[in-house]
Amino acid sequence: MRALVLLFLSFVTLPAAAQVGGIAAYEFLNLPNSASVAALGGHHIAVVDDDLTLAARNPSLLNPGLDGALSLSHAFLPAGINNSYLSYARHREDLRTTFAGGLQYVGYGDLVRRDPTGLATGTFQASDFAVSVGAARQIEERLTIGLNVKVIASQLAGYNSLGLGFDAAVHYRDTSGRFNITLLARNFGRQLTHYADAREPMPFELQVGISRQLRYLPFRFSLTYRYLDRWNVLYDDPAAPDDLFLLDPEGNAAAGRGPGALFFDNLARHFVVGGELLLGSRRNLRLRVGYNHGLRRELRLSEFRSAAGYSFGFAWCTRRFNLAYGRGTYHLGGGVNQLTIGTTL
Repeated sequence: MRALVLLFLSFVTLPAAAQVGGIAAYEFLNLPNSASVAALGGHHIAVVDDDLTLAARNPSLLNPGLDGALSLSHAFLPAGINNSYLSYARHREDLRTTFAGGLQYVGYGDLVRRDPTGLATGTFQASDFAVSVGAARQIEERLTIGLNVKVIASQLAGYNSLGLGFDAAVHYRDTSGRFNITLLARNFGRQLTHYADAREPMPFELQVGISRQLRYLPFRFSLTYRYLDRWNVLYDDPAAPDDLFLLDPEGNAAAGRGPGALFFDNLARHFVVGGELLLGSRRNLRLRVGYNHGLRRELRLSEFRSAAGYSFGFAWCTRRFNLAYGRGTYHLGGGVNQLTIGTTL
């Protein structure tokens, strides 16, 4: 068992070396793919539940209870942008494996094409696709491993790119079922064909997540630590030796931004926190809140206060269908509403 875990860690960290400080392709893969994920801070990877959409990020969450599950999600983004996700799962008892297939589509609508002088010369379209196949198998009583394979296609104003991506995860669940911990490597792989001459890196990210359901209260909290493969996530270029937003004109640390403050700010940006209140004898109603400190710091405005980084939502579950709603706030102008409908065939 120990050798298996060490092999997994060695495998998933190999592609990480080239990711630090780069601008990755296919960033749409990091968009919340369901209302549940959107309501819980945008990253939620450590809960084994009846929600199939959670397995799109963490394949080890696939379980026999999802046999026949069908789910459709749609995010209502501004400016006519669409983000949709469709998934289906089947369990094969003879193979002791649960399989799932998914399709993510992001359409950016009609965009105005302009020449170097700014004169409009027509319109063009841009879109991204990702077709995924995932599988999970329980290798020990409380340990499950999973893998997603994704074929990624992107079309941006006549420029095309094709990529192959993978998600790999190990998930542990204790005997009570109330405590879960997972290690996840997301979006490692390779860009097969590139937009221009140079190949761009994949949006690789190593995450660890835990969830805990309280024994005497119907409440479940989750904690996700992002970017386990890198420390400095203060700005887009973590390798930059200085930054105008951190230093004053003389090159000294800005007021209130000393080494200690920067350390704790950078540390907090790694965490995404979520909580669920589970109501009803069958946990039919689930009220959700989330907080993403990194998102809040990146989208904050110095002159105005906003709810950027906060999210909330709910889910209503019956024997026939599941309905979930999530809203994430990104700007003073508003947020993004996301809706997920699920059923069992």
